[in-house]
Amino acid sequence: MKQDSTRNAAYTVDCEDYVHVVKFNPFDSGDACSLIAYGGNNYVVVGTCRFQEEDAQVEGVQYKTLRTFQHGIRVDAIAWSPETRLDALPPQIRFCTAASDRKLRLFTSDLQDKNECKTFDGHSDYINDLVFAPKEGQEVASVSDDHTCRVWDLEGNEKAHFVLRSPGMSVCWHPEEAFKLMVAEKNGTIRFYDLITHQAILSLECEQMPLMSADWCLKNTFKIGAVAGRDWLIWDITRSSYPQDKRPVHVDRARLFRWSQVNENLFATTGYPGKTTTQLLIHHLGHPQPILTGTAAVGSGLTWHRTLPLCAVGGDHKIFFWVTEM
Repeated sequence: MKQDSTRNAAYTVDCEDYVHVVKFNPFDSGDACSLIAYGGNNYVVVGTCRFQEEDAQVEGVQYKTLRTFQHGIRVDAIAWSPETRLDALPPQIRFCTAASDRKLRLFTSDLQDKNECKTFDGHSDYINDLVFAPKEGQEVASVSDDHTCRVWDLEGNEKAHFVLRSPGMSVCWHPEEAFKLMVAEKNGTIRFYDLITHQAILSLECEQMPLMSADWCLKNTFKIGAVAGRDWLIWDITRSSYPQDKRPVHVDRARLFRWSQVNENLFATTGYPGKTTTQLLIHHLGHPQPILTGTAAVGSGLTWHRTLPLCAVGGDHKIFFWVTEM
């Protein structure tokens, strides 16, 4: 757990396998440590992290694996449930994954004897993103290359089904807007759906393709961000359905967009993995240039810590962590 200057990540954690996706738990689990999950070629590892930025006793990062879950197939996306609690007796870990066999898998564990895995079938093509209902955690929404967004209960029954005009790339569910779902499509359209009437209520336009990733700002429900082509784009939905701000940042194509959990002006984008490295850029809306540029060997996934201005990217047998200023 050393400072890694060669790739200019602040910290790294060694992993058993290639890390295809990495996800901090965005919800409070009742513990001082942060939960993190990462997906490899056929398993998911759940662990805890503690950083020196939050605990003076820690040197760099303190990482501990809690459990490894057999998955049997490469993990492509992970979503945490708000029902995950480390302070309960017994503790409960709950998360959902998407894999290339077009299935969702819901894992529930008490980290001892109880380890359940339920499979949800229904998508007919690759699943790009998924998210839990942020309040109660009783539903999961997923988007796919099959041009649908689906909402499932925890038994795997389909509760809602939205037909899209192109592949669904991102789906977001905001804790302050529990009855709305944001769906971003590859054709550059972002739509908000009312989960009571099952109607589309608002749409935003990129005016460029392909839209690869979009995110709904936790700290400001009016702010939406995305990457399309080489650019990042930001909307204020009270002002216009077109972006207020956009900038070309990645040389070939941008891959992921994620807002910080702690600051509405802070976000990160990643480029496509090139021949050797992936570029991670951290941006602040008050600055014309990225405030941090990082590179990771063939990186994948992008996730922000719940309470620190710190983000993580997966890579070859490693997780890379970058820390920035607020």
